[in-house]
Amino acid sequence: MHRPLIIALLLALFAAAPAAAMTPEEAFADGNRLFRDDLYWAALLRYRQALEAGLDTPQLHYNMGIAHYRAGQHIRARESLLEAVESPEFRVAAQYNLGLNAHALGDDEAALRWFRLVRDQQSNAALAEYATVAISRIRRVEVAERREIEARAESVQKTRSFTNFLLSARAGFGTDSNPYRTPSEAYIDLADPNLPLIVPVQQSGAYIPVSLFAKYQVNALENEGFFFAYRARGRFYQDAELESANEFRHEASFGNEYARVSDARLREVYSAFTFAQSDETYYDPDDGVPREVDGTNIEDRLNYTRYGPEITLRQRGERWGFSLAVKGQLWDYENVEVVPSYDHEYFLFGGAVQYRFSRTSLLRVTVDKSSRRFTDRPAFDLDGNQFITNDSLRYDYLDIGLTARQRVTDTMWFGFDYVRTDRQDRFQGYNDYIRDAFAAEFHWSPHYRVELELSGEYRLFDYPNAFAFNEPIGGPKTREEAWASLIAEFRMTPSLALVAEANLREVVSNDLRIQYDRSRYALSVRWAP
Repeated sequence: MHRPLIIALLLALFAAAPAAAMTPEEAFADGNRLFRDDLYWAALLRYRQALEAGLDTPQLHYNMGIAHYRAGQHIRARESLLEAVESPEFRVAAQYNLGLNAHALGDDEAALRWFRLVRDQQSNAALAEYATVAISRIRRVEVAERREIEARAESVQKTRSFTNFLLSARAGFGTDSNPYRTPSEAYIDLADPNLPLIVPVQQSGAYIPVSLFAKYQVNALENEGFFFAYRARGRFYQDAELESANEFRHEASFGNEYARVSDARLREVYSAFTFAQSDETYYDPDDGVPREVDGTNIEDRLNYTRYGPEITLRQRGERWGFSLAVKGQLWDYENVEVVPSYDHEYFLFGGAVQYRFSRTSLLRVTVDKSSRRFTDRPAFDLDGNQFITNDSLRYDYLDIGLTARQRVTDTMWFGFDYVRTDRQDRFQGYNDYIRDAFAAEFHWSPHYRVELELSGEYRLFDYPNAFAFNEPIGGPKTREEAWASLIAEFRMTPSLALVAEANLREVVSNDLRIQYDRSRYALSVRWAP
Protein backbone atom coordinates (compact mmCIF):
# COMPACT_ATOMS: atom_id res chain seq x y z
CA MET A 1 0.00 0.00 0.00
CA HIS A 2 1.34 3.43 -0.86
CA ARG A 3 2.52 5.59 2.02
CA PRO A 4 0.26 8.63 1.16
CA LEU A 5 -2.79 6.34 1.20
CA ILE A 6 -1.78 4.92 4.61
CA ILE A 7 -1.38 8.46 5.98
CA ALA A 8 -4.79 9.47 4.63
CA LEU A 9 -6.45 6.44 6.27
CA LEU A 10 -4.73 7.15 9.57
CA LEU A 11 -5.92 10.76 9.41
CA ALA A 12 -9.46 9.62 8.71
CA LEU A 13 -9.38 7.18 11.66
CA PHE A 14 -7.83 9.84 13.89
CA ALA A 15 -10.52 12.34 12.93
CA ALA A 16 -13.42 9.90 13.25
CA ALA A 17 -12.46 8.21 16.54
CA PRO A 18 -13.84 10.76 19.05
CA ALA A 19 -16.75 11.90 16.85
CA ALA A 20 -19.44 10.26 18.95
CA ALA A 21 -18.44 12.23 22.01
CA MET A 22 -18.44 15.64 20.28
CA THR A 23 -21.21 18.19 19.99
CA PRO A 24 -21.70 19.86 16.56
CA GLU A 25 -19.91 22.96 17.86
CA GLU A 26 -16.98 20.88 19.13
CA ALA A 27 -16.72 19.06 15.80
CA PHE A 28 -16.67 22.42 14.02
CA ALA A 29 -13.97 23.76 16.35
CA ASP A 30 -11.88 20.64 15.91
CA GLY A 31 -12.27 20.96 12.14
CA ASN A 32 -10.88 24.50 12.37
CA ARG A 33 -7.90 23.18 14.39
CA LEU A 34 -7.18 20.53 11.73
CA PHE A 35 -7.53 23.15 8.99
CA ARG A 36 -4.95 25.37 10.68
CA ASP A 37 -2.59 22.39 10.68
CA ASP A 38 -3.13 22.02 6.90
CA LEU A 39 -4.97 18.71 7.43
CA TYR A 40 -7.76 19.63 4.99
CA TRP A 41 -9.18 16.14 4.48
CA ALA A 42 -9.44 15.54 8.23
CA ALA A 43 -10.97 19.01 8.68
CA LEU A 44 -13.60 18.20 6.05
CA LEU A 45 -14.58 15.05 7.98
CA ARG A 46 -15.13 17.13 11.11
CA TYR A 47 -17.11 19.76 9.19
CA ARG A 48 -19.27 17.04 7.67
CA GLN A 49 -19.92 15.57 11.12
CA ALA A 50 -20.94 19.01 12.41
CA LEU A 51 -23.29 19.49 9.44
CA GLU A 52 -24.91 16.08 9.85
CA ALA A 53 -25.37 16.79 13.55
CA GLY A 54 -27.44 19.87 12.76
CA LEU A 55 -24.93 22.74 12.62
CA ASP A 56 -26.06 24.36 9.33
CA THR A 57 -24.52 27.86 9.40
CA PRO A 58 -23.00 30.15 6.73
CA GLN A 59 -19.64 30.02 8.55
CA LEU A 60 -19.60 26.22 8.36
CA HIS A 61 -20.36 26.28 4.62
CA TYR A 62 -17.70 28.95 4.09
CA ASN A 63 -15.02 26.98 5.96
CA MET A 64 -16.01 23.81 4.09
CA GLY A 65 -15.67 25.65 0.80
CA ILE A 66 -12.16 26.87 1.69
CA ALA A 67 -11.13 23.37 2.83
CA HIS A 68 -12.47 21.79 -0.37
CA TYR A 69 -10.60 24.42 -2.38
CA ARG A 70 -7.35 23.74 -0.52
CA ALA A 71 -7.86 20.02 -1.03
CA GLY A 72 -8.32 20.52 -4.78
CA GLN A 73 -12.02 19.59 -4.76
CA HIS A 74 -13.17 22.62 -6.76
CA ILE A 75 -16.67 21.41 -7.67
CA ARG A 76 -17.51 20.77 -4.00
CA ALA A 77 -15.81 24.02 -3.03
CA ARG A 78 -18.12 25.88 -5.40
CA GLU A 79 -21.22 24.21 -3.93
CA SER A 80 -20.26 25.11 -0.34
CA LEU A 81 -19.28 28.69 -1.16
CA LEU A 82 -22.55 29.24 -3.05
CA GLU A 83 -24.32 28.36 0.22
CA ALA A 84 -22.18 30.87 2.11
CA VAL A 85 -22.62 33.69 -0.45
CA GLU A 86 -26.26 34.11 0.60
CA SER A 87 -25.11 35.37 4.01
CA PRO A 88 -24.41 39.14 4.27
CA GLU A 89 -21.63 38.42 6.78
CA PHE A 90 -19.67 36.10 4.47
CA ARG A 91 -20.88 37.32 1.05
CA VAL A 92 -17.80 39.33 0.01
CA ALA A 93 -15.25 36.76 1.17
CA ALA A 94 -17.26 33.95 -0.43
CA GLN A 95 -17.53 35.86 -3.70
CA TYR A 96 -13.78 36.41 -3.74
CA ASN A 97 -13.06 32.74 -3.09
CA LEU A 98 -15.62 31.74 -5.73
CA GLY A 99 -13.54 33.80 -8.15
CA LEU A 100 -10.38 31.98 -7.10
CA ASN A 101 -12.14 28.65 -7.39
CA ALA A 102 -13.57 29.43 -10.84
CA HIS A 103 -10.10 30.41 -12.03
CA ALA A 104 -8.72 27.13 -10.68
CA LEU A 105 -11.42 25.34 -12.72
CA GLY A 106 -10.28 27.24 -15.84
CA ASP A 107 -13.52 29.27 -16.08
CA ASP A 108 -12.06 32.78 -16.19
CA GLU A 109 -15.34 34.24 -17.43
CA ALA A 110 -17.06 33.18 -14.19
CA ALA A 111 -14.00 34.25 -12.20
CA LEU A 112 -14.23 37.75 -13.66
CA ARG A 113 -17.90 38.01 -12.71
CA TRP A 114 -17.16 37.15 -9.06
CA PHE A 115 -14.09 39.38 -8.87
CA ARG A 116 -16.02 42.35 -10.30
CA LEU A 117 -18.63 42.00 -7.57
CA VAL A 118 -15.87 42.08 -4.94
CA ARG A 119 -14.06 44.97 -6.63
CA ASP A 120 -17.19 47.12 -6.67
CA GLN A 121 -18.34 46.58 -3.07
CA GLN A 122 -17.54 49.12 -0.36
CA SER A 123 -17.34 47.02 2.81
CA ASN A 124 -13.90 45.37 2.43
CA ALA A 125 -11.21 47.53 0.82
CA ALA A 126 -8.49 44.88 1.08
CA LEU A 127 -10.51 42.30 -0.84
CA ALA A 128 -11.54 44.94 -3.38
CA GLU A 129 -7.85 45.64 -4.06
CA TYR A 130 -7.05 41.93 -4.41
CA ALA A 131 -9.97 41.51 -6.81
CA THR A 132 -8.78 44.46 -8.91
CA VAL A 133 -5.36 42.85 -9.32
CA ALA A 134 -6.92 39.49 -10.20
CA ILE A 135 -9.16 41.09 -12.85
CA SER A 136 -6.23 42.93 -14.42
CA ARG A 137 -4.21 39.77 -14.80
CA ILE A 138 -7.06 37.56 -16.03
CA ARG A 139 -7.95 40.06 -18.75
CA ARG A 140 -4.57 39.58 -20.40
CA VAL A 141 -2.98 36.35 -19.28
CA GLU A 142 -5.71 34.39 -17.47
CA VAL A 143 -3.20 33.90 -14.69
CA ALA A 144 -4.48 35.10 -11.30
CA GLU A 145 -2.31 35.60 -8.27
CA ARG A 146 -4.54 33.65 -5.93
CA ARG A 147 -5.23 35.65 -2.81
CA GLU A 148 -7.34 33.94 -0.20
CA ILE A 149 -8.91 35.24 2.99
CA GLU A 150 -9.17 32.51 5.65
CA ALA A 151 -12.09 32.19 8.08
CA ARG A 152 -10.29 34.08 10.82
CA ALA A 153 -7.05 35.44 9.39
CA GLU A 154 -6.09 37.04 6.12
CA SER A 155 -3.36 35.42 4.06
CA VAL A 156 -2.20 35.78 0.48
CA GLN A 157 -1.38 32.72 -1.59
CA LYS A 158 0.11 33.15 -5.07
CA THR A 159 0.04 30.23 -7.49
CA ARG A 160 0.45 29.98 -11.21
CA SER A 161 -0.49 26.96 -13.26
CA PHE A 162 1.80 26.04 -16.13
CA THR A 163 -1.00 25.89 -18.71
CA ASN A 164 -4.49 27.36 -19.07
CA PHE A 165 -7.27 26.24 -21.37
CA LEU A 166 -10.46 28.25 -21.94
CA LEU A 167 -13.46 27.07 -23.91
CA SER A 168 -16.82 28.71 -24.52
CA ALA A 169 -19.55 27.72 -26.99
CA ARG A 170 -22.92 29.26 -27.75
CA ALA A 171 -25.89 28.33 -29.94
CA GLY A 172 -29.50 29.44 -30.11
CA PHE A 173 -32.50 30.44 -32.17
CA GLY A 174 -33.48 33.89 -33.43
CA THR A 175 -35.71 35.87 -35.73
CA ASP A 176 -34.66 38.64 -38.14
CA SER A 177 -37.10 41.17 -39.56
CA ASN A 178 -34.84 42.21 -42.45
CA PRO A 179 -31.88 39.86 -43.17
CA TYR A 180 -30.97 41.57 -46.47
CA ARG A 181 -31.12 45.13 -45.09
CA THR A 182 -33.75 45.86 -47.72
CA PRO A 183 -34.59 49.57 -48.22
CA SER A 184 -37.57 50.85 -46.31
CA GLU A 185 -39.51 52.23 -49.26
CA ALA A 186 -39.73 52.28 -53.06
CA TYR A 187 -37.31 54.58 -54.85
CA ILE A 188 -36.15 55.76 -58.24
CA ASP A 189 -32.63 54.50 -58.88
CA LEU A 190 -30.77 57.62 -59.95
CA ALA A 191 -27.61 55.55 -60.49
CA ASP A 192 -29.29 53.80 -63.45
CA PRO A 193 -29.50 55.93 -66.64
CA ASN A 194 -32.99 54.51 -67.28
CA LEU A 195 -34.19 55.83 -63.88
CA PRO A 196 -36.22 52.70 -63.02
CA LEU A 197 -38.68 52.59 -60.14
CA ILE A 198 -37.44 50.00 -57.64
CA VAL A 199 -39.94 48.33 -55.32
CA PRO A 200 -37.91 46.46 -52.68
CA VAL A 201 -39.17 43.11 -51.40
CA GLN A 202 -38.53 42.91 -47.67
CA GLN A 203 -38.31 39.42 -46.16
CA SER A 204 -38.01 38.03 -42.63
CA GLY A 205 -37.17 34.68 -41.13
CA ALA A 206 -35.50 32.57 -38.46
CA TYR A 207 -31.81 31.93 -37.99
CA ILE A 208 -29.42 29.99 -35.77
CA PRO A 209 -26.62 32.04 -34.17
CA VAL A 210 -23.48 30.12 -33.17
CA SER A 211 -20.16 31.11 -31.66
CA LEU A 212 -17.08 29.36 -30.31
CA PHE A 213 -14.01 30.53 -28.43
CA ALA A 214 -11.00 28.47 -27.37
CA LYS A 215 -7.65 29.54 -25.96
CA TYR A 216 -4.65 27.52 -24.82
CA GLN A 217 -1.83 29.24 -22.99
CA VAL A 218 1.56 28.07 -21.77
CA ASN A 219 2.92 30.14 -18.88
CA ALA A 220 6.60 29.54 -19.56
CA LEU A 221 7.84 32.54 -17.55
CA GLU A 222 6.82 34.17 -14.29
CA ASN A 223 4.81 37.04 -15.82
CA GLU A 224 4.62 35.92 -19.42
CA GLY A 225 2.62 33.41 -21.42
CA PHE A 226 2.43 32.15 -24.99
CA PHE A 227 -1.02 31.43 -26.38
CA PHE A 228 -3.02 30.10 -29.29
CA ALA A 229 -6.63 31.26 -29.64
CA TYR A 230 -9.48 30.51 -32.02
CA ARG A 231 -12.87 32.15 -32.31
CA ALA A 232 -15.75 31.63 -34.74
CA ARG A 233 -19.11 33.29 -35.20
CA GLY A 234 -21.91 32.61 -37.66
CA ARG A 235 -25.54 33.25 -38.45
CA PHE A 236 -27.39 30.63 -40.51
CA TYR A 237 -30.92 31.22 -41.81
CA GLN A 238 -33.42 28.38 -41.97
CA ASP A 239 -35.43 29.40 -45.07
CA ALA A 240 -33.98 28.57 -48.49
CA GLU A 241 -34.96 32.05 -49.68
CA LEU A 242 -32.70 33.60 -47.03
CA GLU A 243 -29.57 31.48 -47.42
CA SER A 244 -27.76 34.35 -49.16
CA ALA A 245 -27.89 36.18 -45.80
CA ASN A 246 -25.78 33.48 -44.09
CA GLU A 247 -22.55 34.76 -42.58
CA PHE A 248 -19.59 32.93 -41.06
CA ARG A 249 -16.33 34.36 -39.75
CA HIS A 250 -13.49 32.72 -37.87
CA GLU A 251 -10.11 33.83 -36.63
CA ALA A 252 -6.97 32.17 -35.32
CA SER A 253 -4.22 34.01 -33.45
CA PHE A 254 -1.04 33.15 -31.66
CA GLY A 255 1.29 35.35 -29.66
CA ASN A 256 2.58 36.45 -26.32
CA GLU A 257 1.05 38.13 -23.27
CA TYR A 258 2.97 39.79 -20.48
CA ALA A 259 1.47 41.24 -17.30
CA ARG A 260 3.11 42.37 -14.09
CA VAL A 261 1.67 44.05 -11.01
CA SER A 262 3.99 45.85 -8.61
CA ASP A 263 3.40 48.71 -6.18
CA ALA A 264 -0.19 49.22 -7.43
CA ARG A 265 1.12 49.56 -11.00
CA LEU A 266 0.03 47.30 -13.84
CA ARG A 267 2.17 46.75 -16.93
CA GLU A 268 0.83 44.73 -19.87
CA VAL A 269 2.10 43.85 -23.34
CA TYR A 270 0.00 41.93 -25.84
CA SER A 271 1.41 40.88 -29.20
CA ALA A 272 -0.13 38.50 -31.71
CA PHE A 273 -0.32 37.47 -35.33
CA THR A 274 -3.88 36.93 -36.54
CA PHE A 275 -5.33 35.10 -39.51
CA ALA A 276 -9.06 35.42 -40.24
CA GLN A 277 -11.57 34.41 -42.90
CA SER A 278 -15.05 35.69 -43.72
CA ASP A 279 -17.69 34.04 -45.89
CA GLU A 280 -20.79 35.93 -46.99
CA THR A 281 -22.80 36.53 -50.15
CA TYR A 282 -22.67 39.72 -52.23
CA TYR A 283 -26.39 40.22 -52.85
CA ASP A 284 -28.78 42.91 -54.02
CA PRO A 285 -30.44 44.37 -50.89
CA ASP A 286 -33.63 45.05 -52.85
CA ASP A 287 -34.50 41.34 -53.12
CA GLY A 288 -31.59 39.29 -51.72
CA VAL A 289 -30.63 37.83 -55.10
CA PRO A 290 -26.86 37.25 -55.58
CA ARG A 291 -25.40 39.95 -57.78
CA GLU A 292 -24.38 39.49 -61.39
CA VAL A 293 -22.49 41.68 -63.87
CA ASP A 294 -22.99 41.03 -67.59
CA GLY A 295 -24.20 37.51 -66.83
CA THR A 296 -21.25 36.71 -64.53
CA ASN A 297 -22.04 35.72 -60.96
CA ILE A 298 -20.06 37.82 -58.43
CA GLU A 299 -21.69 36.59 -55.21
CA ASP A 300 -18.27 35.71 -53.71
CA ARG A 301 -16.93 39.24 -54.07
CA LEU A 302 -17.10 40.00 -50.32
CA ASN A 303 -15.35 36.82 -49.14
CA TYR A 304 -11.92 37.61 -47.76
CA THR A 305 -8.97 36.52 -45.69
CA ARG A 306 -7.01 38.96 -43.58
CA TYR A 307 -3.80 38.53 -41.67
CA GLY A 308 -1.19 40.57 -39.90
CA PRO A 309 0.50 41.44 -36.59
CA GLU A 310 -0.61 43.68 -33.76
CA ILE A 311 0.85 44.86 -30.47
CA THR A 312 -0.63 46.72 -27.51
CA LEU A 313 1.28 48.22 -24.58
CA ARG A 314 -0.50 49.37 -21.46
CA GLN A 315 0.51 50.81 -18.11
CA ARG A 316 -1.86 51.78 -15.34
CA GLY A 317 -1.30 53.22 -11.91
CA GLU A 318 -3.62 54.19 -9.12
CA ARG A 319 -4.84 57.29 -11.00
CA TRP A 320 -3.27 57.54 -14.45
CA GLY A 321 -3.14 55.02 -17.25
CA PHE A 322 -1.59 55.00 -20.73
CA SER A 323 -1.74 52.68 -23.73
CA LEU A 324 -0.35 52.39 -27.26
CA ALA A 325 -1.53 50.13 -30.09
CA VAL A 326 -0.08 49.29 -33.51
CA LYS A 327 -1.69 47.03 -36.11
CA GLY A 328 -1.00 46.09 -39.73
CA GLN A 329 -3.17 43.83 -41.90
CA LEU A 330 -3.56 42.61 -45.46
CA TRP A 331 -7.18 42.07 -46.61
CA ASP A 332 -7.36 39.67 -49.55
CA TYR A 333 -10.82 39.56 -51.15
CA GLU A 334 -12.12 37.02 -53.64
CA ASN A 335 -11.17 37.98 -57.20
CA VAL A 336 -14.18 37.95 -59.55
CA GLU A 337 -12.37 39.55 -62.54
CA VAL A 338 -15.32 41.45 -64.04
CA VAL A 339 -15.30 44.07 -61.25
CA PRO A 340 -12.47 45.62 -59.18
CA SER A 341 -11.42 43.75 -56.04
CA TYR A 342 -11.74 45.14 -52.52
CA ASP A 343 -8.15 44.03 -51.68
CA HIS A 344 -6.44 46.55 -49.43
CA GLU A 345 -3.87 47.18 -46.73
CA TYR A 346 -4.88 48.38 -43.29
CA PHE A 347 -2.65 50.21 -40.80
CA LEU A 348 -3.47 51.60 -37.36
CA PHE A 349 -1.52 53.52 -34.75
CA GLY A 350 -3.31 54.71 -31.64
CA GLY A 351 -3.03 55.67 -28.02
CA ALA A 352 -5.10 56.49 -24.96
CA VAL A 353 -4.77 58.38 -21.69
CA GLN A 354 -6.96 57.49 -18.73
CA TYR A 355 -7.54 59.21 -15.40
CA ARG A 356 -9.39 57.52 -12.56
CA PHE A 357 -11.06 60.08 -10.28
CA SER A 358 -11.94 57.39 -7.77
CA ARG A 359 -12.37 53.64 -7.65
CA THR A 360 -15.83 54.08 -9.19
CA SER A 361 -15.27 56.66 -11.96
CA LEU A 362 -12.84 57.28 -14.80
CA LEU A 363 -12.32 59.37 -17.92
CA ARG A 364 -10.40 58.21 -21.00
CA VAL A 365 -9.25 60.05 -24.14
CA THR A 366 -8.27 58.02 -27.23
CA VAL A 367 -6.65 59.03 -30.51
CA ASP A 368 -6.38 56.57 -33.42
CA LYS A 369 -4.87 57.15 -36.84
CA SER A 370 -5.60 54.51 -39.48
CA SER A 371 -5.55 54.00 -43.23
CA ARG A 372 -7.11 51.65 -45.81
CA ARG A 373 -5.24 51.51 -49.11
CA PHE A 374 -7.00 49.63 -51.89
CA THR A 375 -5.02 47.92 -54.62
CA ASP A 376 -7.48 47.56 -57.52
CA ARG A 377 -10.51 49.66 -56.63
CA PRO A 378 -10.52 53.09 -58.34
CA ALA A 379 -11.52 56.21 -56.42
CA PHE A 380 -14.46 58.50 -57.23
CA ASP A 381 -13.97 61.87 -58.85
CA LEU A 382 -15.89 64.94 -57.71
CA ASP A 383 -18.73 64.20 -60.17
CA GLY A 384 -19.37 60.80 -58.55
CA ASN A 385 -17.73 58.83 -61.40
CA GLN A 386 -15.55 55.80 -60.65
CA PHE A 387 -13.46 55.57 -63.80
CA ILE A 388 -10.87 52.80 -63.97
CA THR A 389 -8.33 55.48 -64.92
CA ASN A 390 -8.74 57.17 -61.53
CA ASP A 391 -6.15 56.62 -58.84
CA SER A 392 -6.55 53.68 -56.48
CA LEU A 393 -8.87 54.35 -53.57
CA ARG A 394 -7.31 55.33 -50.23
CA TYR A 395 -9.10 56.37 -47.06
CA ASP A 396 -7.26 57.89 -44.07
CA TYR A 397 -9.05 58.09 -40.72
CA LEU A 398 -8.50 60.15 -37.59
CA ASP A 399 -10.60 59.10 -34.57
CA ILE A 400 -10.71 61.14 -31.38
CA GLY A 401 -12.77 59.65 -28.58
CA LEU A 402 -13.89 60.42 -25.06
CA THR A 403 -15.09 57.73 -22.62
CA ALA A 404 -16.63 58.18 -19.18
CA ARG A 405 -17.56 55.39 -16.74
CA GLN A 406 -19.39 55.72 -13.43
CA ARG A 407 -20.21 53.08 -10.84
CA VAL A 408 -23.57 53.70 -9.12
CA THR A 409 -23.83 50.73 -6.74
CA ASP A 410 -21.93 47.51 -6.18
CA THR A 411 -23.86 45.87 -9.04
CA MET A 412 -24.69 48.79 -11.33
CA TRP A 413 -22.66 51.07 -13.62
CA PHE A 414 -23.16 53.17 -16.73
CA GLY A 415 -20.96 54.88 -19.30
CA PHE A 416 -20.91 57.31 -22.19
CA ASP A 417 -18.75 57.45 -25.31
CA TYR A 418 -18.20 60.07 -27.96
CA VAL A 419 -16.06 59.57 -31.06
CA ARG A 420 -15.45 62.01 -33.90
CA THR A 421 -14.11 60.42 -37.07
CA ASP A 422 -12.56 62.42 -39.87
CA ARG A 423 -12.25 60.34 -43.05
CA GLN A 424 -10.28 61.71 -45.97
CA ASP A 425 -10.57 60.37 -49.50
CA ARG A 426 -7.00 60.90 -50.71
CA PHE A 427 -7.88 61.15 -54.43
CA GLN A 428 -10.13 64.22 -54.81
CA GLY A 429 -12.02 64.11 -51.53
CA TYR A 430 -15.33 62.88 -52.92
CA ASN A 431 -16.00 60.42 -50.07
CA ASP A 432 -14.71 62.63 -47.25
CA TYR A 433 -16.92 62.69 -44.19
CA ILE A 434 -17.09 63.79 -40.57
CA ARG A 435 -18.90 61.29 -38.35
CA ASP A 436 -20.06 62.05 -34.82
CA ALA A 437 -20.91 58.94 -32.78
CA PHE A 438 -22.70 59.15 -29.41
CA ALA A 439 -23.02 55.95 -27.36
CA ALA A 440 -24.27 54.94 -23.92
CA GLU A 441 -24.33 51.67 -21.99
CA PHE A 442 -25.84 50.47 -18.75
CA HIS A 443 -24.94 47.33 -16.80
CA TRP A 444 -26.80 45.88 -13.83
CA SER A 445 -26.50 42.60 -11.96
CA PRO A 446 -29.52 42.44 -9.61
CA HIS A 447 -28.54 38.89 -8.57
CA TYR A 448 -25.30 36.95 -8.87
CA ARG A 449 -27.02 34.69 -11.44
CA VAL A 450 -28.49 37.56 -13.50
CA GLU A 451 -26.76 40.18 -15.63
CA LEU A 452 -28.37 42.86 -17.80
CA GLU A 453 -26.72 45.06 -20.42
CA LEU A 454 -28.43 47.89 -22.32
CA SER A 455 -26.53 49.89 -24.94
CA GLY A 456 -27.22 52.22 -27.83
CA GLU A 457 -25.48 54.44 -30.35
CA TYR A 458 -26.36 57.28 -32.70
CA ARG A 459 -24.14 58.26 -35.66
CA LEU A 460 -24.43 61.37 -37.80
CA PHE A 461 -22.47 61.60 -41.06
CA ASP A 462 -21.57 64.87 -42.78
CA TYR A 463 -20.52 64.42 -46.43
CA PRO A 464 -19.19 67.71 -47.86
CA ASN A 465 -18.73 66.40 -51.42
CA ALA A 466 -20.62 63.13 -52.02
CA PHE A 467 -24.00 62.88 -53.78
CA ALA A 468 -26.90 60.56 -53.09
CA PHE A 469 -26.75 57.68 -55.62
CA ASN A 470 -23.34 59.15 -56.61
CA GLU A 471 -25.27 61.42 -58.97
CA PRO A 472 -25.35 65.24 -58.77
CA ILE A 473 -29.13 65.21 -59.32
CA GLY A 474 -29.47 63.28 -56.06
CA GLY A 475 -28.22 66.25 -54.05
CA PRO A 476 -25.66 66.19 -51.19
CA LYS A 477 -25.60 62.81 -49.49
CA THR A 478 -27.02 62.50 -45.96
CA ARG A 479 -26.88 59.59 -43.55
CA GLU A 480 -27.89 58.84 -39.96
CA GLU A 481 -27.67 55.56 -38.05
CA ALA A 482 -29.15 54.46 -34.73
CA TRP A 483 -29.07 51.12 -32.96
CA ALA A 484 -30.00 49.71 -29.57
CA SER A 485 -29.19 46.41 -27.88
CA LEU A 486 -30.47 44.58 -24.81
CA ILE A 487 -28.77 41.46 -23.46
CA ALA A 488 -30.06 39.51 -20.46
CA GLU A 489 -28.12 36.55 -19.07
CA PHE A 490 -29.26 34.01 -16.52
CA ARG A 491 -26.63 31.60 -15.18
CA MET A 492 -28.47 28.32 -14.62
CA THR A 493 -25.30 26.57 -13.42
CA PRO A 494 -21.69 27.76 -13.13
CA SER A 495 -21.06 26.36 -16.63
CA LEU A 496 -24.39 26.95 -18.35
CA ALA A 497 -26.18 30.24 -19.02
CA LEU A 498 -29.30 31.30 -20.88
CA VAL A 499 -28.83 34.47 -22.95
CA ALA A 500 -31.63 36.58 -24.47
CA GLU A 501 -30.83 39.35 -26.96
CA ALA A 502 -32.75 42.09 -28.76
CA ASN A 503 -31.12 44.30 -31.42
CA LEU A 504 -32.73 47.21 -33.27
CA ARG A 505 -31.12 49.19 -36.08
CA GLU A 506 -32.24 52.03 -38.34
CA VAL A 507 -30.40 53.77 -41.19
CA VAL A 508 -31.86 56.97 -42.71
CA SER A 509 -30.42 58.53 -45.88
CA ASN A 510 -31.51 60.40 -48.99
CA ASP A 511 -29.66 57.64 -50.88
CA LEU A 512 -32.65 55.34 -50.45
CA ARG A 513 -30.65 52.30 -51.56
CA ILE A 514 -29.00 52.16 -48.11
CA GLN A 515 -31.99 53.16 -45.95
CA TYR A 516 -33.50 50.33 -43.89
CA ASP A 517 -34.93 49.18 -40.55
CA ARG A 518 -33.99 45.90 -38.89
CA SER A 519 -34.73 44.07 -35.65
CA ARG A 520 -33.31 40.78 -34.38
CA TYR A 521 -34.31 38.71 -31.36
CA ALA A 522 -32.46 35.61 -30.19
CA LEU A 523 -32.39 33.13 -27.31
CA SER A 524 -29.16 31.18 -26.82
CA VAL A 525 -27.47 28.75 -24.48
CA ARG A 526 -23.86 29.47 -23.55
CA TRP A 527 -21.64 26.67 -22.26
CA ALA A 528 -18.31 27.41 -20.59
CA PRO A 529 -17.00 24.36 -18.70
